[in-house]
Amino acid sequence: MDKIKKIINKKKKSKIVCLTAYSKNIAEEVDKHVDIILVGDSLGSVLYNYSSTKKVTLTEMINHSKSVRLGIKKSLMVVDMPFKTYSTKSLALKNSKKILKETKCDAVKLEGGKRVIEQIKFLIKNKIPVMGHIGLLPQSTKKFKSKGKTNSEIKNLISDAMLLQESGVFAIVLECVKTEIAKLITQKLNIPTIGIGSSVYCDGQVLVTDDLIGLNHTNIKFVKRFSNVKKYINVGIRKYASDVRKKKYPTKKHSY
Repeated sequence: MDKIKKIINKKKKSKIVCLTAYSKNIAEEVDKHVDIILVGDSLGSVLYNYSSTKKVTLTEMINHSKSVRLGIKKSLMVVDMPFKTYSTKSLALKNSKKILKETKCDAVKLEGGKRVIEQIKFLIKNKIPVMGHIGLLPQSTKKFKSKGKTNSEIKNLISDAMLLQESGVFAIVLECVKTEIAKLITQKLNIPTIGIGSSVYCDGQVLVTDDLIGLNHTNIKFVKRFSNVKKYINVGIRKYASDVRKKKYPTKKHSY
């Protein structure tokens, strides 16, 4: 709970940095620089080439989270609850307990506002820390488009944000929410907002690590490539392949 309090206390003080991780090796590097590591169900498209996050299973999330846990020393670890694993209060509690027990994560994340508010309240009542998620909801959306364009969308976003705060979530992800609406919601809430494609006005930001380091190719508007690790991976692999073919590897130094 201390880690969660630290995240909440960052509101209006310092920006919250969040990134995804799906394995121990990536988590070890990400952990050095961020406040929150999210094991996102985005692993479905990034690692398995699924057409939708709806295909991601609870087993896949738990297995990857176990690996990620091994690489984290300081960051708050949040795990996405996959599609259909929290459709009822009892199911949500059963699966969230399983996730926390098997992965040793700090919290779970659920997509949606009003439609899942009873499940979220039930989890928090049972001492399961929850991060909320509104705006574009990958588990239920059919079209990738920004939210907060119409009056009804704006009204629902603000309403959902307030409901989530009242339910006891410690932070809310705002995905692809129009700038002015994301700013307004952030100002209205006492808990942090974590933006993804929702402007600099959110209290923090999250991206898929594989996207920002150039390991995964995507044309999504909110993704900025900060480095290109494929270049360095190729240098190493090319040199290895060359040395093997030229009989330069292994030498005596690397042989028993």
